[in-house]
Parts: sequence; C-alpha cells; structure tokens
Amino acid sequence: MRILFITQKIDKRDAVLGFVHGWLHAFSRCFEKITAVCLEKGEYDLPTNVEVFSLGKEKKVSRLGYLLNFYKIIWRERKKYDAVFVHMNPEYVILGWLFWKLSGKKVVLWYNHTFGDWRARLAFLLADTICHTSPYAFSAGRKESVRMPAGVDTDLFEARGSLSRKENSILSLGRISPVKKIDILLQACLLLQKEAVSFFLDIVGKAPEHDSLYERKVKELALPLLSSGKAVFRGEVSNSEAPKLFSESVISINLTPKGNYDKTVIEAMASGAIPIVSSIAFKELIPDELICKENDPKDLAEKIKMVFGWGDERRRNAAAAFRRLATERESLSKLTEKLVELFENLTPHSR
Repeated sequence: MRILFITQKIDKRDAVLGFVHGWLHAFSRCFEKITAVCLEKGEYDLPTNVEVFSLGKEKKVSRLGYLLNFYKIIWRERKKYDAVFVHMNPEYVILGWLFWKLSGKKVVLWYNHTFGDWRARLAFLLADTICHTSPYAFSAGRKESVRMPAGVDTDLFEARGSLSRKENSILSLGRISPVKKIDILLQACLLLQKEAVSFFLDIVGKAPEHDSLYERKVKELALPLLSSGKAVFRGEVSNSEAPKLFSESVISINLTPKGNYDKTVIEAMASGAIPIVSSIAFKELIPDELICKENDPKDLAEKIKMVFGWGDERRRNAAAAFRRLATERESLSKLTEKLVELFENLTPHSR
C-alpha cells in the first residue's frame, strides 16, 4: 500500500506539529511508500520510503505558487501512491478531489475540529472516509466518519524514572491563546496563593501573533505569581522536549472547552502526570473528579488541592492507570494499525 500524505508542516522541532514527524516514522514501517506533501517543511529525518515535498511556504512562495506546486506534485507523483490521506486541511480534498476521483484514488480526511465551515462540509461530501478522535468533533456521527486513536507516541511519552516530580508542580503545555483558557488557570492559582497553598506553575508555550494581546493580558494577570516565584513562562518547546516536562510535573492542566480532544492530555497521561481537564470529551478516559467546570477558577483550584492531597500510593496507582489507558487506546501504534486496516479496506486491490 502506497499513500499520499498531505499535512500543514513537517518539522520535527515544531512545538505544535512536531508529532507529524513521528507519525510518518511509524507509518513508514507499515506502508510501502509515503509521498508526504506539506505547506512548509523544516528539519526532518525520515526513512527512505518517505519522500517529502513542500508547497514552498518556507521559501515565501505566493498563494498562487502553492496552488501550482500542489497540482504539479499530485500529478507528477501519481504513479507512486494508491490512496490519499489529508491531515486537518479540508481545502486539499476540494482541490484534488476531481483528479483523484478520475484516477480511482480513495481519499481519507482527518478532521478533528469541533467546528467547521463550508469547506469542511464540502470536503466531507467528497472524501471517502473522515477520521476523528473526539466524539464531539464536527465530523463525528456521519455515515462516512470513523473514530480513531489520538496517535500519541507512548514510547516517547513515558514516565522517566531518572526524573523526580517536583512537589506540588502544575504544568500547562500548549500555545497561549483564548481557547486554552490560561487566564482561568492563573485565576485558580491566585486563589491557591491567597490560601497559602504550596505550588509551582510552569506555563510552556507561546502565543500566535494574532493572540499577542491575550498573551499580554495573561502575563499581567500572572504578575503576583511571577514576583513571588510561584510561576514561570518558559516559551515553546519541541515535541521531543515535552516528555521531560510532563515527567517532572505532578499535575497537567488543559482547559480547552467542551468537545476538544487535545492530544497533550493523552501525552500527559502517558507520562504519568495527573490530568485535570474541562472538556467532557475525555469522560471515557478521565474520572469526573478530575473534570472541572468550564470557566470556573474556584472549582479548578479545588481539584488541584484534591490531587495535592492524595498520598503517594494513590498518585502512583492513578498515574499507572492513566498510562495504561493511553497506551491501550490512544497510542501511535494503535492508530497505525487502524489506519492500515482502513486503507486496505478502501483499496483492496492495492494490498
């Protein structure tokens, strides 16, 4: 089986999309050939059966240039792939569908956002299968949709025995933007500070340019914590650096709203950190006592105090249970198995 894999960026050092590099490594062991097309490429180190083509963003190519490069690549490489996997960007399904339809190539779209516009709706109609991880994804519930594992590399994300968890440590890892609700986390920590609760908050990530005002707002809110040594802003880290941070932390907090299935939650679980979340999409993996009310700093503060109050044995048992769930249900190896099965069923002649 040979696939065309289309994604936004291939760069193993990228803080947000670095995991795609790991996906391609894993998929390369199960697919004969992968032709990987990205809008932008950075640093990568992939097996010889993975060939990477960029549409040219890193070279400041124009939008028209992207389009021309896209059509040139999917035509020139047409004999090297049997089916198409489009990761998160429905516009590529729309642009390439007619050519792929006439060529007899099945198209799979991975779409996990909780909202979608006309492009997503049109791509759903054109794709043969739509994959999602969240039961609340915009694509969930459709006849053509299939729920998949999140695809976390649980060999990379694991509790590292050489590292000890910092006492009463809290980690927030991800970009600084309104959807991540960093302001709610800071308000909760300010309440803990007033109650003289011992803790340290590590905020890892940076704001996209369009969220710079929000970043300034949260840093102003955090001033009492920063000045008293209770918190730090680290900036972004690569996907390969994240496991160490999870392994050093007692609690990992993710406050994305209802329906979101942020894979950093699974990464935290795999690494042995105790997750506290606000999205009920995680109800199958995380007990109610660790799911806080949305936009409620007081409830979040109470959840944090509760986990800090757990004894060492209870915390170890919980961490082991979360690790087991992440490995058995959401791992990259499970995703690879299901994806191979999906493509083989779609294109039996290509086995």
